[in-house]
Amino acid sequence: MRIVQKYGGTSVGSLERIEAVADRVAKTVQAGNECAVVVSAMGKTTDQLVELAKGLTNKPDARELDALLSTGEQVSAALLSMALHKRNITAKSYTGWQAGIETEAIHGTARMTNVRTEFLEQALKDGIVPVVTGFQGIAGDSVTTLGRGGSDTTAVVIAAALDADVCEIYTDVTGVFTTDPRTVPNARKIKSLQHEEMLELATLGAQVLHPRAVENAKKFSVRLVVKSSFSEEEGTEIVADLEGLELQKPVTGIATEKSVARIAVVGVPVNRHGLAKMFSKLAEERVNVDVIVQSVVKERVVDVSFTVQEQDVDEALAVVEGLRTELGFEDVIKESGLAKISIVGAGMISNPGVAGEMFEILASADVTIKMVSTSEIKVSCIIPASQLATAVSSVHSAFLEGVLSGSK
Repeated sequence: MRIVQKYGGTSVGSLERIEAVADRVAKTVQAGNECAVVVSAMGKTTDQLVELAKGLTNKPDARELDALLSTGEQVSAALLSMALHKRNITAKSYTGWQAGIETEAIHGTARMTNVRTEFLEQALKDGIVPVVTGFQGIAGDSVTTLGRGGSDTTAVVIAAALDADVCEIYTDVTGVFTTDPRTVPNARKIKSLQHEEMLELATLGAQVLHPRAVENAKKFSVRLVVKSSFSEEEGTEIVADLEGLELQKPVTGIATEKSVARIAVVGVPVNRHGLAKMFSKLAEERVNVDVIVQSVVKERVVDVSFTVQEQDVDEALAVVEGLRTELGFEDVIKESGLAKISIVGAGMISNPGVAGEMFEILASADVTIKMVSTSEIKVSCIIPASQLATAVSSVHSAFLEGVLSGSK
């Protein structure tokens, strides 16, 4: 088999942990597999490098900041290669540009545009384990970094480019759970789920995988396995399609998001193209809008509510207020202290009525629903943050432990 393994910052956070990773990689190679490895920076290294830069200036040059931050992964890659040499495994560390990873010319949040696979293919052909720095690439003569989740994305794209049989993402948890076990002790590990389900969960707040990584796995049909680098437990498999009993379950998992705020814009005249102007301006200011609900209260006038992260609410409010004269709306109202709970499952497509069941569960638990957003495989509700724990426990109990779970 051809396997790409990715190890996160916790997994390579010390020399002892790097030794343990080297043991795992060596075991993979000794079993007759071709193996390429992608690594993150050790522990909190990236944060420490950012602090160093800020010790000099509050606005470091973007190109030089990327050059600085990229060194964290280089340390991990070199140390892991040394540890593999000690185990008589031929290994070679590669920076992003040495591995042929090309990106757009944007610093801090670049997206990969191409992987020139000849370097890594030749290494594998020669029996070498390439240890690649995650989170980075090159554009022209400049090192670029990929932003949050960059190492996961690097691993998935490399797996696709190398036509690997599987991409294994090693982290500090044993897989993807039905919800956060710290919130619901009865949460269980999911054996397998579809790319679409994982993408929804990641987008809606589950932090095991970054949405960009899952998006690329879906795009290139990369088989993912999420598992812990600290145990031998089987992980969670994420694939293009599932068959049989897995699809009979209406809900696969529950995602939550805290620190949500809502802005309600009252009395927006529709003849001024107000919604288009408002959301275009919010996008220009890089305010990420999530749930949007519009209601018609009287002819030619609408009310619209939307959610943003709590940290963005003042900026969003300023944008909307700045359009008051141009758009002619009546009022704008801010509400903080909210949260989002979402159920996700491909089985919803063939199980009508799941949304109604969720609303009934929340009502029975005296949870107030402020807003609702749905798709074919998810239902999201905006609720008071103070009621989130109750909501998650009640919904998990009904859909994933009780009669609505499909269990006998």
